[in-house]
Amino acid sequence: MSTFKGRSLGILELERGIPPEAVEPNHNPNSIRNPSTFSFPTMFETVSGAWVDNVVPGDPRMETPYIEAAQRLVERGASVISSNCGFSVRHQAAVAAAVNVPVIMSSLLLAPSILLQLPAAAKIAILTYDSKHCGDDIFEVLGISRATREARFVVGGIEGGEFWRNSLEKPVVRTSLKSIQEDVAACAERLRTTNPEIKCVLLECAEFPIAASVVRERTALPVYDLVSLCKTTVAALARDGSDVGPR
Repeated sequence: MSTFKGRSLGILELERGIPPEAVEPNHNPNSIRNPSTFSFPTMFETVSGAWVDNVVPGDPRMETPYIEAAQRLVERGASVISSNCGFSVRHQAAVAAAVNVPVIMSSLLLAPSILLQLPAAAKIAILTYDSKHCGDDIFEVLGISRATREARFVVGGIEGGEFWRNSLEKPVVRTSLKSIQEDVAACAERLRTTNPEIKCVLLECAEFPIAASVVRERTALPVYDLVSLCKTTVAALARDGSDVGPR
């Protein structure tokens, strides 16, 4: 394991309906809650009042709780702030303005740079927890126009599936690794069947990195996710020559 010399990742979490001390580590490979996913410490802070059913649709009242939770993480020593819900990207600017460390609320922040990596005719598939809520307001935050969105992005979600239903429960019900992997990979395959111009996949949901390897295997496409973004961002803070980036 690389040395980290004080670098740590702070993750803003949705409410689960159970006490934080009762939340068990998630040992699924590549989960942000799996202690072995990162070669540096992680810490978690629940955002008061932030549930799937209000953060995913975009309740503006959640901005202040996100800011306050991020500030608590920085006080605890976090050197990078992220979140376990990609739809919290709506609060990216507000949180970044409120703390003095790098803020990466969502893997969706990668979308503009991925566009520049691809030829003009290529499309990007965004796989999301709920495609109904990944619309104009999200792309506006990313600085992507509606015309570019319509020409270059294909959005698909797993709404209605087991993980989607379980995440809306209070308390949240855990979904099996196999179920999540199958839902996400099947969505990717459906999108590519109807859109052969898709040349890469961006996973919006912070739970989806556990399905990244399956999506790569079944689509033979590059797959981007939050875990890789977090590793790269923390690695950018390295001053000792250690490599804490993607492995």
